[in-house]
Amino acid sequence: MSDTRHSLPAVPPQPESPSVEVAKGGGTGGAGTAGVGTGGVGTGGVGTGGEARPGAESRGSFSSGRFLARAAFLTALLTAAGALLGLARDQTIAHLYGAGPDTDAFLVAWTVPEVAATLLIEDAMALILVPAFSLALARRATAPALDPDPVRLLVRSTLPRLFLALSAGSALLVATAPWVVAVLAPGLPEPGLAVDCTRLTATCAFTFGMAGYCSAALRAHGSFTAPAMIYVAYNAGIITTMLLVSDRWGVRAAAAGVAIGGVLMVLVQLPVLWRRLRARRPVDVTVTERGPKDAGGGPTVALALLAPVIVFALSRQSQVLIERFLAAPLPAGAISHLNYAQKVAQIPMTLSMMLCTVTFPVVARAMAAGDTERARRRVERDLALAGIIVLVGAATVVACAPQIIEVLFQRGAFEPADTAATADVMRVYALGLLGHTLVGALVRCYFSAARPLWFPAFAMLTGLALTTGTGTLLVQVWGVLGIAAANALGITVTAALMLHGVGRHSVPVSLRFMTGGLVKLSAAAAAATGSGWLCGALIPSPVLGAMAACVVVSAVFLVIARALRAPETDTILRFLSRPLTRKLAHAR
Repeated sequence: MSDTRHSLPAVPPQPESPSVEVAKGGGTGGAGTAGVGTGGVGTGGVGTGGEARPGAESRGSFSSGRFLARAAFLTALLTAAGALLGLARDQTIAHLYGAGPDTDAFLVAWTVPEVAATLLIEDAMALILVPAFSLALARRATAPALDPDPVRLLVRSTLPRLFLALSAGSALLVATAPWVVAVLAPGLPEPGLAVDCTRLTATCAFTFGMAGYCSAALRAHGSFTAPAMIYVAYNAGIITTMLLVSDRWGVRAAAAGVAIGGVLMVLVQLPVLWRRLRARRPVDVTVTERGPKDAGGGPTVALALLAPVIVFALSRQSQVLIERFLAAPLPAGAISHLNYAQKVAQIPMTLSMMLCTVTFPVVARAMAAGDTERARRRVERDLALAGIIVLVGAATVVACAPQIIEVLFQRGAFEPADTAATADVMRVYALGLLGHTLVGALVRCYFSAARPLWFPAFAMLTGLALTTGTGTLLVQVWGVLGIAAANALGITVTAALMLHGVGRHSVPVSLRFMTGGLVKLSAAAAAATGSGWLCGALIPSPVLGAMAACVVVSAVFLVIARALRAPETDTILRFLSRPLTRKLAHAR
């Protein structure tokens, strides 16, 4: 999935123990070992902007409910801002270029930054470097006088090599753009235009990598503000560039905007990271001997440890490549319909993953400290809360897809026929949203252990093979809808495999408890979908119909989920009722 962000309220987790436990040493393979999470990460209270302040243990630690709630809330606000700009970006593309061959050419080129975002920002870089920086911070905490400083040593040993590798990758993409387009979309009506756009977006292989490095380092330090702002900067760069030069450059302006937005993603984080790295302050932690001992002495990132993460991230993003490959021979506009539908349908998934992003260092720390029970509680709560958010969103998308697409995109070059086609695709995509969310949440469990495991990569490759085979067959019968259906099927199978294996390979999550809870939540979502569909059909105005359907879906879902005693439903209801309780108390 790509990078659109939107807005729903983030649900703060329940308070946990405010103590911070750090494994002494922290794991196998050195400070840069992938997947070695430790606890000396930005402990302390929550200051402005959601940053953890060392030395403020009395106000709540990095793993405390108070910190996580504030960090999740701030991340939600900034994600919502980025989502609104992402929506405005897609609306601008639809208005200026519609859903024709020019847009298809740009979207093929946009595959490069989409793959780069998943590999270098959202998955691989974070899953590798958050635990690596966590371990370096833990070493600094256990030996403050250690020279050289473990954090700075990690930066010196990784950043220059990463800089050179990313630069070479960008240059290679620019040089091989014609072959890249031929492989991604054979039979594309406008291959030359796609090549030009690909060369412009190829810079994202560099800028996204640097942005991902900064984000991982800052999150490990307990800083979530700047990383959450990157998509605000990214989308602002794209929109501004399109508005300024679209008349002269056509759809190439969108590709240039992607390149400029990537630069802004780095610039918005660099000052904060620079201050963090320059200030060598002691981290207030409680050290425990329960965790695994470090078997290595230097902050090296072993290729054998990176491989499972990279294979997983690449195979996950390959779904987009397969979709566009299968859609390229279809009539013009098919790739565009897939793109617009995916951008809107993925919004609930993105929102559901915000909590998991904030709590990933907490799970990594608990695993490194040997506290698997604490990790299990955190993961089970995260899965249930993420499931509630994504299923409410998916039910709303299915219930009123035509109204949503009409309100968001039907103007300018985007015609009613495009609305109908995109809405149909979006409804099919929504069937796989729970699978996408579970995969994104569960992979953090597998990669928070002492060593990243190969099981997620194997599960993802299995789902990818199913997506490819099913899509090849269904596209002959159902066209673009068959591609979306194959995506939903493949990711759902992947999620089932990862959920089944997480208890054996990683965090000891109760499979029976989680499966039962997700079934109850899915049943509530199915009933809520019917109610929302009826509500949207009875109201002629698309805006009012979509708004009313959203309210009805949410209300029916919560009522039925509460009646079924689905997990974490009471948490949501308490969170929603808190403002009303405060008002009543104030009135008294």
